[in-house]
Parts: sequence; C-alpha cells; structure tokens
Amino acid sequence: MTAEDQQQQEDVKPKINLVVDFEGQTCTIKVKPGMPFKKLFEAAEKRFQKELGTFKFTFGGQRLRPEECPADHNMEDGDVIDAHLQQLGGGVW
Repeated sequence: MTAEDQQQQEDVKPKINLVVDFEGQTCTIKVKPGMPFKKLFEAAEKRFQKELGTFKFTFGGQRLRPEECPADHNMEDGDVIDAHLQQLGGGVW
C-alpha cells in the first residue's frame, strides 16, 4: 500500500448507525461522526411523521443540541438517542 492509498483511507470517514427511540418505536439513521445533529433530528421527525421541532433529543441523559455532532459525544455504531415530545407551558400555578 502506497502512502497515497493510506492517506485516502484516512480521509474517508466511516458512517455510524444511530438508533432514535420514541415511545418504543425506533428508527435507524446512518450518519457521519462530524455531521450536525440538526440533519439527524429532521430525518427522525420525518420518519415518525411529526412536525419539525416537535422533539427534544437526549443521549445518556444529556440534551443534544442541533449544532453538536456525534463525535462531540463519542457516539459509536448502534448507540440509542431518545426522542421526547417537547412540553410547552405548565409553568403557572
């Protein structure tokens, strides 16, 4: 293997499969580790037939922000992201 071949292999970033779980329903989305979560969020909401912005997403109890990416959270193939319906109101007694 030449140095050029080795450099090309290093440039190719493998995709990972992340599972999004919403109330027992799951969907698997293939992403690059450096891809912003915004795209994953939109894909999950579309697959669950919800309007954009309907869900809030967590991983390991931590809220995921749209500008973050899987690499920021050291995600690996098969990791599960939890989707929760966004709660509005309820703050007045």
